[in-house]
Amino acid sequence: MNHLIVYAHPHEGSFNHAILDTAAAALKDKGHEVHVRDLYKLGFNPVLSPADTAAMREGNTPADIAAEQEYLRNADVITFVYPIWWTGLPAILKGYVDRTFSYGFAYQYNAEGGIDKLFTGKKAVIVNTHGTPGEVYEAIGMHNSLKQTSGGGIFEFCGVEVLEHFLFGGVGSGAGDEERSRMLAQVKEKFSSL
Repeated sequence: MNHLIVYAHPHEGSFNHAILDTAAAALKDKGHEVHVRDLYKLGFNPVLSPADTAAMREGNTPADIAAEQEYLRNADVITFVYPIWWTGLPAILKGYVDRTFSYGFAYQYNAEGGIDKLFTGKKAVIVNTHGTPGEVYEAIGMHNSLKQTSGGGIFEFCGVEVLEHFLFGGVGSGAGDEERSRMLAQVKEKFSSL
């Protein structure tokens, strides 16, 4: 299968990078084709500009958007790996979604007033880390909100089935080596089964 991993963390030594490496290695060990789009390394421009929307309306998708859409088009499974910052996606990843999950490519409205989910048949995995302890986010309903926003509001809106949404809390503030190893083992197990 063709796997696309969209990665959004600025530091190579981060735990998110260890998650990326673990997921990619597990997929490659199973013989899958893996494409990693490291948005910071790519210097991806997250700003959806008036020029972008005008060009897309005319059928002239800007080259940087078209390149990323080709990866999305070919992917059987799309994985997002990113930290939760201020209860949401890092700006660079939000901008990636704004620019690439565009109208007419990822979704469109139909004559009956409904939504055509143009990514139907694709699957997704979301892997998040956050500094707040997991039990705090769980108690206030934040985990459910994050799943609804990213899983439902982005992927499922476009027809993508979310297979798993990992929310690893306390990273950076309380998770020790043993806990991080347990988290990476969960990632390895999941990606080895895809």
